[in-house]
Amino acid sequence: MPPRRSYDQYCSAARALDLVGDRWTLLIVRELLGGPRRYTDLHADLPGVSTDVLASRLKDMERDGLATRRRLPPPGAAFVYELTRRGTELLPVLQALGTWGEAELGARRPTDAVRAHWFALPLLRSLEGEGLVEVRLDEGEFHLHVGAEEGPAYGDGPAPGEPDARLTPDSGTCETLARGESTLAHAVRDGRIGVTGDGSVAEALREARTP
Repeated sequence: MPPRRSYDQYCSAARALDLVGDRWTLLIVRELLGGPRRYTDLHADLPGVSTDVLASRLKDMERDGLATRRRLPPPGAAFVYELTRRGTELLPVLQALGTWGEAELGARRPTDAVRAHWFALPLLRSLEGEGLVEVRLDEGEFHLHVGAEEGPAYGDGPAPGEPDARLTPDSGTCETLARGESTLAHAVRDGRIGVTGDGSVAEALREARTP
């Protein structure tokens, strides 16, 4: 592959943007923070990206040590992409970017795509402690690995095993949280998010019901 273009500036921010500053790269990282994904799954959850651009960005990420490609054993026998440890270190970067971008969300536009798991990172920013949390929305289900230092930050579908907490917000509440217009504690207190489960995360959220 040709060498990556560089800003050629002796600045850590410029060096970081050499690797992740291209359009779509950080959104691919967002998807891979949910664990290994097939190319077709990535393309389906990144509406608007062309197949050529997606393939090019994934190759760049492999070359730069942010992601790897491997073949699943039978019966899967499919290739998946997953983040390296270096790639997963971008989680706090995406979280900070998401916090900064809250003011830009506004009301959802008719042309805006949405996937249930896109609310995973905003919810993770609001949760404390450690535990497995399942979230059920009208758009679908996903689960969060709260406080996990290794492995995926979240995943599609129901939790793998008994979760420490189950949250049942509606998508409107998730949008409010993503815009920074409400806190998780206030949403629980107001009854806009149902909480069940016996784990420490569920207990902490139930305590939030008391002003």
